[in-house]
Amino acid sequence: MIVCKSAAELELMREAGRIVAETHRLLKQAIRPGVTTAELDRLAEAYIRSRGAVPSFKGYNQFPASICTSVNDELVHGIPGPRVLKEGDIISIDIGAQYRGYHGDSAWTYPVGEISEEHRRLLEVTERSLMEGLKHVKAGVRLYTVSHAIQRVVEEAGMSVVREYVGHGIGAKLHEEPQIPNYGIPDRGPRLKAGMTLAIEPMVILGERYVRTLEDNWTVVTVDGTWCAHFEHTVAVTEDGCEILTMIRD
Repeated sequence: MIVCKSAAELELMREAGRIVAETHRLLKQAIRPGVTTAELDRLAEAYIRSRGAVPSFKGYNQFPASICTSVNDELVHGIPGPRVLKEGDIISIDIGAQYRGYHGDSAWTYPVGEISEEHRRLLEVTERSLMEGLKHVKAGVRLYTVSHAIQRVVEEAGMSVVREYVGHGIGAKLHEEPQIPNYGIPDRGPRLKAGMTLAIEPMVILGERYVRTLEDNWTVVTVDGTWCAHFEHTVAVTEDGCEILTMIRD
C-alpha cells in the first residue's frame, strides 16, 4: 500500500530532508584528495545527530556506518573505511536521516579534484536524468512515466540504467511502497496522488548495466569495471508537480 502523508507528517519530512541536504553540503566541502571515507562518515554522523536526528542507515539490516560511500566503479552501499580519496576519483555519497520518526534520503556523486571529461559527463547525465524524471512527478501521472523519462536521458547519452536497484517510497519507514525503477513504459504503473513521498534515484553506468556484490555483502560494483554515478532526491507529490524535500532553500 502506498501511504499519502498528512500535512504534519510532511512537515517532519521537510525537516529530515533539510538535515540530509545540509549534511551533503558539509561533506561536499570536505571532499578532497587525501581524505578517507571514514572521515566523511564521522563528519556526517556528528552533524546529523547535532540537528536532533539519527542516521537512517546505521544498523539498518546491520549496515555498519552512517552513510554509504561508493567510489568509482562502486555503485551503491559502499562501506566507509580507510580508503583514501585520490585526485580524479568520483564518490557517490548516500545520506539518510530520521527526524522524529520520519526519513529523508538523498544521494549525490561528487568529483574529487579534477576529473576526466568522460566522468564529468557521467555525473552531468545522471543528475540531468533525475531532474528530467522529477519534471513528470505530479498527481495523476502514472509512475513509470517518470521511470521512462529517466531511462530516455541515460540511454540517449549512450549509458546504461541499472535494473537491479530502484527508488522507493519513504516516510515513517526508510523503504516503503512503491518501488521506482529507472526504466519503464510510460503511462503504466500506479497513479501518483498528492501527499505521496518518493525517493527517486537514477543509478547509471558508463558501460554495460550489469553489477555484482562484493564479499562484504554490501558494496555493489560494475561487472565491467566502468565507473558509475548515483543521484537521488526525496520528493513529495503535489497536485501540480513535486516538492523536493532534500534541497536547501535559504
